[in-house]
Amino acid sequence: MGYYITVEPGINVYVEDLNPAGHRTILLIHGWPGNHNLFEYQLEQLPKMGYRCVAMDCRGFGLSDKPWSGYDYNRLSDDIRCVVDALKLQNFTLGGHSTGGAICVRYMARHNGYGVSKLALFAAAAPSLIQRPYFPYGLNREAVINIIQGVYTDRPKTLRDFGSMIFHNYVSEPLSDWIFYLGLQAAGWSTAAIANTWLDEEGLFNDLKTIKVPTLILHGINDQVCLFPLAIAQNNSIKNSKLVPFESCGHFLFYDQRERFNEELIKFIEV
Repeated sequence: MGYYITVEPGINVYVEDLNPAGHRTILLIHGWPGNHNLFEYQLEQLPKMGYRCVAMDCRGFGLSDKPWSGYDYNRLSDDIRCVVDALKLQNFTLGGHSTGGAICVRYMARHNGYGVSKLALFAAAAPSLIQRPYFPYGLNREAVINIIQGVYTDRPKTLRDFGSMIFHNYVSEPLSDWIFYLGLQAAGWSTAAIANTWLDEEGLFNDLKTIKVPTLILHGINDQVCLFPLAIAQNNSIKNSKLVPFESCGHFLFYDQRERFNEELIKFIEV
């Protein structure tokens, strides 16, 4: 079922809640610039196996409201808390892809992991998507600035260019087109605002160290967006974490290696 949940006065986010009677719950947070539909091949499989799957569109994306502001990790993690409270989620697995993974990390620190029994990070943009003087990994700052400028001048081309970076293995042209159109469903200002957050956000380095729950880190060796050293940094910072490298795999690992992705995630939830 689909719901709209109020996260601020006059601002609502869209949430899909599949198989509410499921024996275990996972809450999925998508990456930039998509929406909950990116998890289609999890949302159609896991409920059949008895899991409750909750997937939200972050503000500014998909079917959620698109306010002018509120795109920093603090506010986005507060939106997750609103969903958790509204649906009364307890003892659930929190899973996030790319920027969604970074938001999940902030949720764990800012809300003390409220309700979360396990954390799963998929090609997460943490601790930093960009290179910094003390963190020589990630994308060049100039590359992100170019993305922001491209969003303001030719957003469709910018999203097409981004789409050329996300896969390592072959996907059909229709599938690539579909993911492109999911990105176009976002507002231009929210798309740019999230990219700006990549530049300014440095708190995830400390946030990672606060995570106490069992954590699964799935990351493609060939990821061109969130480079593999980010996964190593996550694994080194989170005490109770397990890193599973995906060889021959890019940023969208739930498409590049869909079956293995689902297997690893299910195995982790069941342990």
